[in-house]
Amino acid sequence: MTEDHAQEKANTNTIENLEEVSSDTATTHSAAADELAAKVEECTALNEKYLRLAAEFENYKRLTQRDQREQIRFGNEQLLKELLPVVDNLERAIKAAPTNGSDSALVQGVELTLKQLSGVLAKFGVQAIETAGQDFDPHSHQAVSYGPSTDVPANRVLEEFQKGYRLHDRVLRAAMVSVSSGSPQASE
Repeated sequence: MTEDHAQEKANTNTIENLEEVSSDTATTHSAAADELAAKVEECTALNEKYLRLAAEFENYKRLTQRDQREQIRFGNEQLLKELLPVVDNLERAIKAAPTNGSDSALVQGVELTLKQLSGVLAKFGVQAIETAGQDFDPHSHQAVSYGPSTDVPANRVLEEFQKGYRLHDRVLRAAMVSVSSGSPQASE
């Protein structure tokens, strides 16, 4: 019986060894699965962070390009604003010139200078704002007076005191105008 007993004891030791190996393997597999799940989660989080960062960079790039286009389009705005009083003065000189023929060469020279300066301004996108008979627009007109008129309906421009100008779609200087309040009977 000793042989049987020895055999049985050896079998028991083998079964215990297998159970220990099996439990060690299960623990190892469980730890590996947990570690893999943590790495997958970390990878997913990093991928989402990368996608957000890429989207933010695209938005930044788009805004920078738009700002650059705006700078190119309106970069000379201040210079053009400074030239507008020169245009006004040349127009005033032409209006103030006597109509007799003695100074006609001088008036023609001023007219040619004004025409040339107006051409340069137009080349850079500056246009005069139309006012005569137009509806009053507070974005492009500056009302300096308000009065009745029998000829012009209410809220329309009566008279222009100073020209207004636009640079592309932006107002450089609002036109100074007088606005009609309608017929004298309606305004009373």
